[in-house]
Amino acid sequence: MTITKMSWSPQYRSSKFRHVYGKAASKEKCYDCVPITRSVHDNHFCAVNPHFVAVVTECAGGGAFIVIPVNQTGKLDPHYPRICGHKGNVLDIKWNPFDDFVIASCSEDTTVKVWNIPHHLLTTNITDAQKELLGHSRRVGLIEWHPTASNILFSTGYDYKIMIWNLDTKESVIQTPVKTIHFHTDVILSMSFNTDGSLLATACRDRKIRVIDPRAGTVLQEANNKSHRVNKVLFLGNMKKLLSTGTSRWNNRQIALWDQGDLSVPLLEEDMDGSSGLLFPFYDSDTHMLYVLGKGDGNIRYYEISSEKPYLNYLMEYRSPLPQKGIGIMPKRGLDVSSCEIFRFYKLIPAKYLIEPVSMIVPRRSESYQEDIYPMTAGAQPAMTAQEWLSGSNKGPVLMSLRPGSVILNSLPPLPAKEAVLEATEPAQLRTRVADIIEKPSRVQERWGYWKAEERGPEDRKIGLSNGFDVFECPPPKTENELLQMFYRQQEEIRRLRELTIQRDVQIKQLELEIKNLRMDSGRF
Repeated sequence: MTITKMSWSPQYRSSKFRHVYGKAASKEKCYDCVPITRSVHDNHFCAVNPHFVAVVTECAGGGAFIVIPVNQTGKLDPHYPRICGHKGNVLDIKWNPFDDFVIASCSEDTTVKVWNIPHHLLTTNITDAQKELLGHSRRVGLIEWHPTASNILFSTGYDYKIMIWNLDTKESVIQTPVKTIHFHTDVILSMSFNTDGSLLATACRDRKIRVIDPRAGTVLQEANNKSHRVNKVLFLGNMKKLLSTGTSRWNNRQIALWDQGDLSVPLLEEDMDGSSGLLFPFYDSDTHMLYVLGKGDGNIRYYEISSEKPYLNYLMEYRSPLPQKGIGIMPKRGLDVSSCEIFRFYKLIPAKYLIEPVSMIVPRRSESYQEDIYPMTAGAQPAMTAQEWLSGSNKGPVLMSLRPGSVILNSLPPLPAKEAVLEATEPAQLRTRVADIIEKPSRVQERWGYWKAEERGPEDRKIGLSNGFDVFECPPPKTENELLQMFYRQQEEIRRLRELTIQRDVQIKQLELEIKNLRMDSGRF
């Protein structure tokens, strides 16, 4: 008699993101009365960073967008200042990933412009750009910053060309790009970089997906799948895979997964529904989660990507009756880690003139920092200069921790002492303390200055250590966030030193009593 051993496999996959849910912001934390553009162009029309929300607006006689401080929620003043230097409709805007006060825009007037946003609240319209890029012969539809090299900007227009610009020059008007890629035969609908920016993927209206070496200007891989009409393409971090959204042969909305090294046949094709709106994909390489939003939909579908079959694992769907026209996403360094927020969208709802933040949250009971859902992530420090990348170097992003209190290296210029947003949001006592930190350096800084570690001896290094943190190894705080973190760290150090002082006082009193008792005992004998 033979006994057959039955194998058992669990019905559900184990995942820490299975119960992720979407939470829309309350009315008070939305941005109301925003004149969102009515353009039918298939772009996001919104760009977000930890300081600002930028939105393309409806404007007569040219193109404009507005930049709203993240903390300035509620109703927007109808006369709120705009950035309005373009002569045609603005089609795309993108924040510089390494400077939260620099934004690029492209327009139907065939130009790309780079703007400096002042630290204080805007009081007048901005019409003069920091740099103007003139090279395209037709309207410019897409722009992308390089993910690891500073001052490298990519643009593509309806002249079917991709132009690479080096902004690390003194000229305010740049007429010649450092490289032009011109083998596309139709309009480029989407561009995406891999993690270190050495490869560029494009989706074209000729239904082809191409993987390009941008510096050499050569095509490494090309996909031409007749059953999948591609609209958007996305690199999936370091997984060596591509994801595209588009429509199937039967006009159903569809997502497809591709092997980066072989684009002949997709690894996976999955039909979504029969709606007509374009699908916007967003990928979080830290959590391996994919978010898919439809233009004209109110819902957000999210999946978990795995390196093995079935590759795409459906998690859940956030539903809302308010359809989005465009979308913006907050970088990881701007999320609220205390509430276990792992992603944040900014939905443009033109029917209500509303921008609605939607947070994706992992439900956890503990209020402490959750290390497993916040691995080291790309920070705001460039890995190399523009010239290094152009000369052939490849470097991954400079990583940072999202743990509260950790030092966030940032390339932003220092904020002025009197920041309007800070005055509006922080208590008076904290503002006074922050101003003191800015104006009066600590006694250690007055004595030693910001010396490099190599210029000090071992005795000096011991002085710099404060609660396990070497103040000399860290550059001076450059942003409001860094300044507040330094302030909180100093407060914690002061509290610890007070406790030590109290303990020493108690020990001194005990020793004084013992000495007094010994003297009294010796006097008796």
